[in-house]
Amino acid sequence: MKKAVIYARYSCDRQSEQSIEGQLHVCTDYAKSHDILIVDTYIDRAMSGTDDMRPAFQKMLMDSAKKQWEIVLVYKLDRFSRNKYEATIHKHTLKENGVKLVSAMENIPDTPEGIILESLLEGMNQYYSAELRQKVIRGLKENWRKGLATGGRTGFWYDVNDKKYV
Repeated sequence: MKKAVIYARYSCDRQSEQSIEGQLHVCTDYAKSHDILIVDTYIDRAMSGTDDMRPAFQKMLMDSAKKQWEIVLVYKLDRFSRNKYEATIHKHTLKENGVKLVSAMENIPDTPEGIILESLLEGMNQYYSAELRQKVIRGLKENWRKGLATGGRTGFWYDVNDKKYV
C-alpha cells in the first residue's frame, strides 16, 4: 500500500471551510478506491495558487525530502498551482524526492498523451487566473467610473451610503 499526503487549499477569504472539506472528502474516497494510505494533510486557507509562498505548501515540499510518503494527492491540479512554471519546478522537486503528484478528479495517464494533458490543464489553470484578474480589474474600473465604492478605506470627507461615495 502506497502512502500519500493530501494537499488542499482555497483561494480567498470569501470561500469557506466547506471547500477544504469537499477536497478532503474526494481525495479520501480516491485513496480508498486506489489502495492508498493517507498519512497527513497540508492545508492552505485563503491563499492564491498563483503564488507558491503558501506555508503548508512549502512545508509539504520540504517534508517530501524525508521520503515518508510516495504521493501528493490533490483534488485537481489547480489546487497545487495556477502557475505552470512554478508547478513544473515543484513537481520536479517532488520527483527528485520520489514523490508523484496525483489529481483525484483528473485522470492523467502515465503515457506520452498524459504529458500533453497535464501541460494543457496547467496552462488552462494559469489562463483562468489571468483572465479572472483581467475581469476583476475591468469591473473595479467601471465601479470607480460610476462613483461606486469598491471596498477598502474611504478618502477624507467621504462616507459610503448605498455603495456610493457621499
